[in-house]
Amino acid sequence: MGFLQRFDPVVHALLRIIVGFLFACHGASKIFGVLGGPPAGLPAGLLWSTGFIELVGGVLVMVGLFGAATAFVCSGEMAVAYFMVHQPRALFPLLNGGELAILNCWVFLLIAVRGSGIWSVDAARGAGGLAAGGGVGYLAVTETVELRMRD
Repeated sequence: MGFLQRFDPVVHALLRIIVGFLFACHGASKIFGVLGGPPAGLPAGLLWSTGFIELVGGVLVMVGLFGAATAFVCSGEMAVAYFMVHQPRALFPLLNGGELAILNCWVFLLIAVRGSGIWSVDAARGAGGLAAGGGVGYLAVTETVELRMRD
């Protein structure tokens, strides 16, 4: 699998862009009623608050502006969505329809941990995070791995 590691920055950037775009589409459907419209039965307060987080958060993640912090908020929203809406229906995600919420939660958490990476506004301003291949966090992780390998 080592030969695929050279594509890591590109794949991470594409993941961030695609997931951000899809999340923004969910927000647009809730706020503007496009792309299938909002889900039925969602209270107005939740509709607007989740729609705002999804639309604005999706765009910010997509372009990589404040990507880590924004992705963390989006991850939290998806965790809350899973436990509020899906988990009460059934224990397992395949039975309660919560697979997308769980996947979004963990993908956004990955982006929050790794940062925006290449092809982002954050990278252009020098704050791309681990995925941009630099920074203090990258050195700390590298030193930790090296120390464990020597033991």
